Amino acid sequence: MRIEPGLEPNRLIEPAINVFELSKSYGETVAVDRLSFSVAPGQTVALLGANGAGKTTTIAMLLGLLSPSEGSIRLFGLEMPKHRYRVLSAMNFSSPYVDMPMRLTVRQNLRIYAGLYGIERPHERIAQLARDLDLESFFDRATGRLSAGQKTRVMLAKALINEPLLLLLDEPTASLDPDTADQLRTMLLDYQRRKGATVFLASHNMGEVERMADRVLVLNRGRLVDEGTPEELMTRYQRLNLEEVFLDIARERRHVR
Repeated sequence: MRIEPGLEPNRLIEPAINVFELSKSYGETVAVDRLSFSVAPGQTVALLGANGAGKTTTIAMLLGLLSPSEGSIRLFGLEMPKHRYRVLSAMNFSSPYVDMPMRLTVRQNLRIYAGLYGIERPHERIAQLARDLDLESFFDRATGRLSAGQKTRVMLAKALINEPLLLLLDEPTASLDPDTADQLRTMLLDYQRRKGATVFLASHNMGEVERMADRVLVLNRGRLVDEGTPEELMTRYQRLNLEEVFLDIARERRHVR
């Protein structure tokens, strides 16, 4: 399969993400419960919540990997998952919970994804990503032999290979040491500003969210329970940082909405 060509220019003025009354159930278990939100082009929006709050399920539905039980998703004005293959050329994702083929080398894996996205001059693009993400020392090593931190960097390279206008990041700096994680956050912010890209981020790293996010959506048991800028949330909960806000919501020490 090769991903279809890019979106028409008029699509890029639509909300990058528009979700309405989105739900996902597995039998009697509700993973996402009537979730509604919109993300404007160029914003960085973070999705917060404890394990099981519905973050990864929401991202999987945005990608078209899961079909919603109810509700609707539009990316750049196009309905998902119906028009998934029209949107994929303009988006990409990174997650530590998804593996590349383990027997292929890093170079081979990135070549395959470059082919899927129809990247012009793929060798140049892959070489640039290898330099930016410091992959060169293990570029020809089998992906299955990489450390967790190395795999995280390779997944970020895959996520950036098509220079997406919508970047979905699930724990993008998981397993990285603080110095490498800080460098990658700087690179992602530079990329977002340079390309005008929209970034949708799920993370348990509250410092990361404070630094990167324009707006925060907080999930609890699949429901959107609060939202705002990091500063607004800290002021509302009378806390000094987002970690304290997160603990208040996760432990239901304060009922919101």
